[in-house]
Amino acid sequence: MSKPSQRSGAIAVIGRPNVGKSTLVNALVGAKISITSNRPQTTRHRLLGIATFPGGQLQLVDTPGIHGEQGKRSGKAMNRMMNRAARGALEGVDAAVLVVEAGRWDAEDGLAFDALREGGLPVVLVVNQVDKIKDKGMLLPFIAKVSEGREFAAVHPLSALKRKGLEALVDTLLGLVPEAAPMFGEDEITDKSQRFLAGELVREQLMRQLGEELPYATTVEVEKFEEDTTGRQLVYRIDAVVWVEREGQKAIVIGKGGERLREIGTRARGQMERLFDSKVFLQTWVRVREGWSDDEAALRSLGYHD
Repeated sequence: MSKPSQRSGAIAVIGRPNVGKSTLVNALVGAKISITSNRPQTTRHRLLGIATFPGGQLQLVDTPGIHGEQGKRSGKAMNRMMNRAARGALEGVDAAVLVVEAGRWDAEDGLAFDALREGGLPVVLVVNQVDKIKDKGMLLPFIAKVSEGREFAAVHPLSALKRKGLEALVDTLLGLVPEAAPMFGEDEITDKSQRFLAGELVREQLMRQLGEELPYATTVEVEKFEEDTTGRQLVYRIDAVVWVEREGQKAIVIGKGGERLREIGTRARGQMERLFDSKVFLQTWVRVREGWSDDEAALRSLGYHD
């Protein structure tokens, strides 16, 4: 009896900031590889999530949100890099998912769709956060309005956070990628290193715990990532530096008596231990590097790429 054919291919996950792209990628992968918060532009890097299913494998390219000139908080150089990373994600993929917020379509959603149309890709519309819509009767008119004058390969209303509606989406996406053997092993979930993921988990806590503007003036550099195998169990020893742009910001991140920085470290360490399935010893510092977010050379030295 012949073995059922497998499908494997790359899917770009695109949308404006803060519509739940990273939450969707995490839900499909089945592990937290992309950080999330309720702030726009949480994702700054292009990241590959590897989701393996009985019928095949999807390589999901999570991207920074495509944004226009309005409402940007990060430095201009960072925004240019983030937009280039988002648009660059369209190269070499088989299809794309356009994620929008249920009940809302604005100019930045249109900007994201136009980028996909220019790429000539099949586009699956994901209407996310349907769990927040009290009147479900408004969904069909909303989808009809969004679809007017736009061609979608399929439309999937779902809740990535509550993992509802994912199976139908997976079936659609597997149907849009070619018959091929999986590119990655079943136990692989991302192309990023544990070192990279550790830095992102610290940055997630900065996004979640600091005030409205300050998170956009911070980034994280992992200076040390070592495996300690001297004891009975593996321990990761990690040193992370939080970079800010001004001296006054340093005091805010540290907090009174170091309380805020300790809380950031504690929460990040807990997330690392869950993801790495090992004990983690994490040390954090805060340092000042003026204007880093608007300096492309500084951004590249801190691990940012197009």
